Amino acid sequence: MTYEEAVEETFGLFHWLLLVVCGWANASDAVEILCVSFLLPTARCDLLLSSTDGGLLTASIFLMMVGGYMWGYLADQKGRCKVLVVSLTVNGLFGGLASFAPWFWLFLLMRFISGIVGGSIPVIFSYFSEFMPRVRRGAMISALATFWMAGNILAALAWLVIPKTWAHFSLGTLDFQSWRLFVVLCSVPSITSAIIFKLFMPESPKFLMEGLVPIKKIFKSPLRSRSITLTIIFYSISFYYGLWMWFPELFARAEDGGSPCANVSRPSALHNESCYPVKTAYMEGFVIAVSNLPGNIFTILVMDSTGGKALLGSLLLSSLSVFLIYVVQTKAQSLVLSCVFSGVSVIAWNALDVVGTELYPTQLSSALGFFTGVGRVAAITGNLVFGKLVDANCAVPVLLVSALLLAGGLVGLLLPQTRQTELT
Repeated sequence: MTYEEAVEETFGLFHWLLLVVCGWANASDAVEILCVSFLLPTARCDLLLSSTDGGLLTASIFLMMVGGYMWGYLADQKGRCKVLVVSLTVNGLFGGLASFAPWFWLFLLMRFISGIVGGSIPVIFSYFSEFMPRVRRGAMISALATFWMAGNILAALAWLVIPKTWAHFSLGTLDFQSWRLFVVLCSVPSITSAIIFKLFMPESPKFLMEGLVPIKKIFKSPLRSRSITLTIIFYSISFYYGLWMWFPELFARAEDGGSPCANVSRPSALHNESCYPVKTAYMEGFVIAVSNLPGNIFTILVMDSTGGKALLGSLLLSSLSVFLIYVVQTKAQSLVLSCVFSGVSVIAWNALDVVGTELYPTQLSSALGFFTGVGRVAAITGNLVFGKLVDANCAVPVLLVSALLLAGGLVGLLLPQTRQTELT
């Protein structure tokens, strides 16, 4: 029997349990990244932050770019499961410790460490895919990617915690407010995932059969052209995190009606009487998170039949929806288009997860870590650009997101088809 034949013969309950375990770890990454966007309006008031400070804070978690490559490299040498335990533990630990930081610089440092030492998502996808048979891999990886939506929804439940002004107490000189409690809760998925992997999960059988391949091989023939193409796509699609992380703030600015970019007269929560945005500002984030569901279901159903390359075309629709967010004039229209953007862009992300896994040998899980790192650079850039321009002219970064998504969709046409390819 070949490896693929053996995996197909053994497919069963374990693989569905594996989906849940790896999915929960994937959700933990979404929670850690997106929680900052939901706590930002309140934390800005409590820590006396400018918009530039907010941009630095939202950018800090994306320093997983270093962790993504580092953990991918170590996973190729030491094993997937061991690396997942360590990276998830550190990510959750420092993410939780950030809640006790009384000053912005210390809070930023804790998030920085959480980001730079975290970044285990490429390893999760490599680990998961190595258990999956060829004919089911596309749908199962798409199902795994769906758990990002679950993490997004969990983070969007900030409206159940942050507006509760009674949920605070004093720790010495530290006023432990409700947004700090939310930060602690957001570290729970990472910590629990680490415990589950440590106690119950086996090492990848594919890893145990293979040797290490140098990461530089991805930029040598015959992998060079696909690697350059994926670098461009990952950068293009990840820059939009600048827009995504600022959605709650933009919706808070549009609370009185009108386009989020039009209401630049509300640049900071520092001048508000209350540090707590009304619940609708958080509810809108929750609605956007749920709007991922149709796109996730669609990719699960069609991925194995169409392949990831075809679905990357959804980047073109994502570009159009972002452009229209800039054009619309009412808050309701902005919300509808944001939901459309969320539902369409998730198709491209799920396709990229599948394509990025199938285009390279399993000994090169650090390749996906490298491309994730490229995406984190784009995410950091996007957040810094939004932090600098959100008060002065937020139309510029919004239109830049639209242009990059368009470029990514066109470049995606250059990738080879990977539908139901055998892992090498």
